[in-house]
Amino acid sequence: MMKVKISVVTTMFYSSEFVCQFYDRVVKAVETITKDFEIIFVNDGSPDNSLPLAMGLREKDNRIKVINLSKNFGHHQAILTGLKYAKGDHIFLIDLDLEESPDLFKLFWKKMKLDNSIDVVYGVQTKRKGKLFERLSGYFFYKITNFFSDLKYPKDTTTARIMSREYVESVLMFDEKELDLWTIFILAGYNQVPVKVSKNSKGETTYTLIQKIKIGLNTITSTTSKPLYYVFLLGINMTFFSVLFIIYLLIKKIIFLDVIIEGWTSLIISVWFIGGVVTSSIGIVGIYLSKVFKEIKNRPRTIIKEIYDEEQ
Repeated sequence: MMKVKISVVTTMFYSSEFVCQFYDRVVKAVETITKDFEIIFVNDGSPDNSLPLAMGLREKDNRIKVINLSKNFGHHQAILTGLKYAKGDHIFLIDLDLEESPDLFKLFWKKMKLDNSIDVVYGVQTKRKGKLFERLSGYFFYKITNFFSDLKYPKDTTTARIMSREYVESVLMFDEKELDLWTIFILAGYNQVPVKVSKNSKGETTYTLIQKIKIGLNTITSTTSKPLYYVFLLGINMTFFSVLFIIYLLIKKIIFLDVIIEGWTSLIISVWFIGGVVTSSIGIVGIYLSKVFKEIKNRPRTIIKEIYDEEQ
């Protein structure tokens, strides 16, 4: 496999309006450092004309590699596929939608070259983009994730980052299918240095509240098993206080001969509360079981339909 100095990796999903501008800006940024680079477009089952546009650019520039996945497998899985086929001594990962400026490459490269011990330079937003809902939901996402997590989950990081070849190879060693890529980035270790950056906003977020909750649950359950211990402790505490309450009722009944007529309101509230706790607890256990179920199937992360590369 022929090595290059820099590999630029990005993914495409509903990206047609950005493909050409992204290419122009990336080439301009990277060529300030070297002309020995490649650009890898991973088409994550995009239903628009992102793929034809990337193929058109490839006809004019043989430094472009296009990996066409058989369907949409998700952002993180598509990124890992791109990293697997990157040949560069350093890999510049960035989203294609131009919320992250391709000019960040020059900033990150300058930072990396200041110290040969640096393996990763990544961006951290100085101010979280979006309107009030997006900022608040992001704030609570990081708070809750870090509360449950065994490691410090990075706050407001960007996809954009420059990584050494050794670091990327270590990231690819993590073989789980049910993953959160940013967690893997942390677990891989190495010397990682943040740089404060500004991120552009396209306007309203495309993620609904339900989608954000789903992503949050997936991140927490992919990062730590702590929720299972909290469910256990909750059950122990409920049992303990229930026993105390039973003893209290027995004392009132036997010693003080106090006949207690329970009201329907307190009874119904107790039933609904305990039912909700039990159902939620079973749900948490079910999420972890579903992850085990998916892992043991050992299905591929992605399926590549075609690879368009000069070496193929």
